[in-house]
Amino acid sequence: MRDLRKKILLESGKTVSRKARSRPDSLGASPSGSPTPSRGGSRLNSRYASEEEDLTDSEYEDSLTNSVANSEDGDEPVASWTEKLGDRIAELLDRKRSSTKGRETCLSAYTHILRHHYSEEQLSPQLNELVPALLKSIRGGSNADEASSAVKALTMTILSTGSDTLYDRVYSSLKTVCQDSGEESLKVQAIEAMSIVTMCGGGSVDGAEELLDFLVEIVESDGHTIAAEDNGPVVSAALTAWGFVASHLTNLEGQGDQALEAFTEQLDSTDVDVQVAAGANIALIFEAAREHEDETEETWNLQYDQHKLVQRMTALVRESSKTVSKKDRKHLHASFNSVLTSLEHGKGPGYSTAQKMASNPHVGGAKIHFDEKYQEYGYREKIRIHNISMTIDSWSLSARVEMLRSALGAGLAIHYMENTIVKDLLSEAQVEYVSTPNKGASPPRKNRGKGGGKASGF
Repeated sequence: MRDLRKKILLESGKTVSRKARSRPDSLGASPSGSPTPSRGGSRLNSRYASEEEDLTDSEYEDSLTNSVANSEDGDEPVASWTEKLGDRIAELLDRKRSSTKGRETCLSAYTHILRHHYSEEQLSPQLNELVPALLKSIRGGSNADEASSAVKALTMTILSTGSDTLYDRVYSSLKTVCQDSGEESLKVQAIEAMSIVTMCGGGSVDGAEELLDFLVEIVESDGHTIAAEDNGPVVSAALTAWGFVASHLTNLEGQGDQALEAFTEQLDSTDVDVQVAAGANIALIFEAAREHEDETEETWNLQYDQHKLVQRMTALVRESSKTVSKKDRKHLHASFNSVLTSLEHGKGPGYSTAQKMASNPHVGGAKIHFDEKYQEYGYREKIRIHNISMTIDSWSLSARVEMLRSALGAGLAIHYMENTIVKDLLSEAQVEYVSTPNKGASPPRKNRGKGGGKASGF
């Protein structure tokens, strides 16, 4: 069993959510006539719409992360990158002949190769030697840069191999570094690695719940419990990790109330990233409560007034206009508006309730009638990988995407196509095939009023 998520689903007797069951099978073989995904010229993009925008799907181009990955790594000859990886592994295992600076450079190169190439076949035979070498750099590195680089390398090793033995071998060391290190970046990397090894490296349900408690303590104390007093990036990392781990659990009732109180307090943070992550986790908890009631027909009574929470977030959106930069204000407003829509309408992230005509006469649709029907734009947050478009329509799925984006960066595209661990993490996404222009070809012109087609799973 490669990851904890599969264990949880089997133990609970639950396979997929009711929403996922209503869709065509995802992550199976592509439907007849579907284009074969191309490895070259990958593109990773995400879209998000606010309530006020009156744009068609084809016109909307705003990126959640302001990043588009145009990676050509998939075209590199196999012999080339595997030889480079083999050389880096040999260097990591031969510590006696390496310097601190040399190890930092080697670790960075190793991580880069693993991000841009699925390397399970190359790593698994040497995993028993690699893990101790990485732990030596984490626990006894000559400086924080070496330790941080080693944690990143370990995270990519976990995501690339998914070995069930990794949790027991590395978790305690990662937690010690998180608690004892005086470096902000190292604490952030350790928190991310702890969450990934718990869910993808052989962790248990008890271990996941223990980690959730540990992360909530960090959030409640503003980082004081791990000697990171009032440290925005550390608290933000703890919030993001909490969302990632919680997104896999079928029952959050035991953690929900305490976590909700901690996250609500962080809505008043002076750090926009903390506010955004706290808001997303609040939405995730209420989403879990709705799904619990949907699945069991039993109400999960959260000890929190949802109406007052909506009022508070609405007020915070107005107040933030006076205290943050224009860029941060736009990010915060879009995020909070998404959370508010979720709380008020029971929807996932990026849902637009703005209305559009069901047909458009300017693109060959039916003539306009006075009784013309309108429909909501619906979910507008999407990720484009090659010729596959994934709709992010739940907060649990959004939490996984956020973590994978952080760990893999531009390598998310290649890992989604080839790495079963990553593919499983995103298996609940609604997907559709879209046309992919030839390399070097000009992008298609945008036609005003032309909406996107209905997504279908593969």
